[in-house]
Amino acid sequence: MTAITRLVRAAEAEAAPFSANRLLAALRPDALAELAPHLTSVDLASDDLLFDVGDDVETTYLPCGPTQVSLLVVSPDGQEIEAASVGLEGAIGGVVSAGYKPAYGRAVVRTPGQAFSLPTARLEEVKTRVPAVGDLFDRYADVMIAQMMQLVACNALHPIEQRACRWLLFAHDRSGDEPIRLTQETLAQMLGVQRTTISAVARTLQDAGIIHIGRGRVEVLDRSALEKRACECHDAVEAHFHRLLPKVEL
Repeated sequence: MTAITRLVRAAEAEAAPFSANRLLAALRPDALAELAPHLTSVDLASDDLLFDVGDDVETTYLPCGPTQVSLLVVSPDGQEIEAASVGLEGAIGGVVSAGYKPAYGRAVVRTPGQAFSLPTARLEEVKTRVPAVGDLFDRYADVMIAQMMQLVACNALHPIEQRACRWLLFAHDRSGDEPIRLTQETLAQMLGVQRTTISAVARTLQDAGIIHIGRGRVEVLDRSALEKRACECHDAVEAHFHRLLPKVEL
């Protein structure tokens, strides 16, 4: 084994623990080495509040595996509407706002699992000092804004079945073959409709053999059929994502 080969394998081994988050996995070893000392593995439970409206965003989270976090706009009467969702392809906190505070919305864990966390101030320092890190997070911020813009159009133009299918596609992208851990009540809250409306949509999809509904779990049985029932918003966001972040695979 040559010295170069040993160095390459050592760098790959050092990067391996961080491969569960695609943003981290897309970084070159030298750039990742700048962040790695500040990253801590944490367990996130369902409904964990990562930050609320007006909070200082002091911690950035990078979800791993099926973990999924919703960014929510909160109405004066307390109703929550999802503005974006983030999984293993991205990060929460210190992204769109570049670390400025306070938070405009609320970040809540929807699908539990692991994530990496680091102080947002430290991330901002590394982004300034290491151009590759700053460029990656700038590109991801653009993707986040695109997702939010697309969801505004989706909520205004598309019927609830298409919107629910779009959400399930994003969740399935992140969960892979594992069932999506989700209650119908939670999905109804995020989409801004009554639970009975979501229950009717879920029954229709289950009767068609597209999904199977369990207690707090949704299993996607026919991905192709789900894609046909969804609106074009999922594909539009995915296409923009891969144009800007071709190395960040879902």
